[in-house]
Amino acid sequence: MHGLGNDFVVIDARNGGDPVTPVLAKALGDRHRGVGFDQLAVIGPGENGETNIDFWNSDGTRANACGNATRCVARLVMSETGHDRLVFRTGRGQLIAEDAGNGLIRVNMGQPQQTWDTVPLARDVDLDALHIDGAPGAVGMGNPHCVFVVDDAEAVDLEARGPVHEHDPLFPERTNVEFVHVIDRQNIRMRVWERGGMITLACGSGACAAAVVTARRGLTDRRVTIHLDGGPLEIDWREDGVWMTGPTALVFEGWLTREFLDGLQ
Repeated sequence: MHGLGNDFVVIDARNGGDPVTPVLAKALGDRHRGVGFDQLAVIGPGENGETNIDFWNSDGTRANACGNATRCVARLVMSETGHDRLVFRTGRGQLIAEDAGNGLIRVNMGQPQQTWDTVPLARDVDLDALHIDGAPGAVGMGNPHCVFVVDDAEAVDLEARGPVHEHDPLFPERTNVEFVHVIDRQNIRMRVWERGGMITLACGSGACAAAVVTARRGLTDRRVTIHLDGGPLEIDWREDGVWMTGPTALVFEGWLTREFLDGLQ
């Protein structure tokens, strides 16, 4: 599945235990010898009518949140159940997803994490002026984000700058890195380097982070359109959390072969 080109492998493990290991996640994430994905989402059984979602990065590490993947899973479950509102349990906590109509799904990504220890950062610093060249802002959305406000996001060499900032010592869990320029108070252009080592066409939690940082600095309103390489996401920072709305797409369904699985041993 994908949301604006932010692509995912979704494994349905609701009828059994979570089959994913770091080795399997990394092998699946290999775009040459596996399937390839920006992130892996594993659907599992939850409690009290909730559905559980676990997230993996393509380097075999875990992630607590992925907004676009959550919207993709919501589409699947809504199609099965006919429900237009769902509650998911993730490493980020409880997330609510809704059918927004016209093929769009929205999800409440929760309140942004806006203290140094919840982002998390290695030490207490000004979250709107990190001690990094370019004075980026930091925010947590269940995963850490480092947001640079620049004159022209198109001119940024993501492949060169992304890995450097992902591994900055200020971010003990590494970080996603966003470069944005403000078009006007309701529109932002954004490009993203995702934690795990890749340029992606879109990043839902990154779009939420960019909206929070620019609104916090007084550069934009709390409701904005984020224009990503893959297309636009609508972000609305409300009293109950940061809501994200956008499209999803189901590309194909399949099964892993025994040959592939045996090759992981």
